[in-house]
Amino acid sequence: MRDFPGTPGTVLGLALRISQFVFAAGSIASMATTSSFFNFTAFCYLIASMGLQVIWSFVLSLLDAYALVNKKVLHNAVLVTATLSLAAASSSAGITILYFNDLGHCHFGEECQKYQISVALAFFSWLPISISSLIMLWLLAAG
Repeated sequence: MRDFPGTPGTVLGLALRISQFVFAAGSIASMATTSSFFNFTAFCYLIASMGLQVIWSFVLSLLDAYALVNKKVLHNAVLVTATLSLAAASSSAGITILYFNDLGHCHFGEECQKYQISVALAFFSWLPISISSLIMLWLLAAG
């Protein structure tokens, strides 16, 4: 099997995992600094999904770092949480759009900006997740 960029155990694979971790952690931090996110199911779902993504990405980055230190490329497919993260980001984006576009305003003031930042970071987290998912799918097809 050919080695290609982004394969688990490569530098690009490690970079993808770290970027997933950073964006998911940023999304959690932004949402957790608000006082009323728990009133909205979609935002709670986003926090839960991004929490899972933080743990998952951190463990995979440790695995990638271990493989880099031992100079091994990992070829076994690893389940990626792309669908869960995209669903959480999409449902939270729907709530955010409801407040700003459909209702014309947000009653929560500064918290609305934090909601928007959190949702944006969740989508930014999903970008490297989707790249990782495509690479894993490619590995499955090639193996």
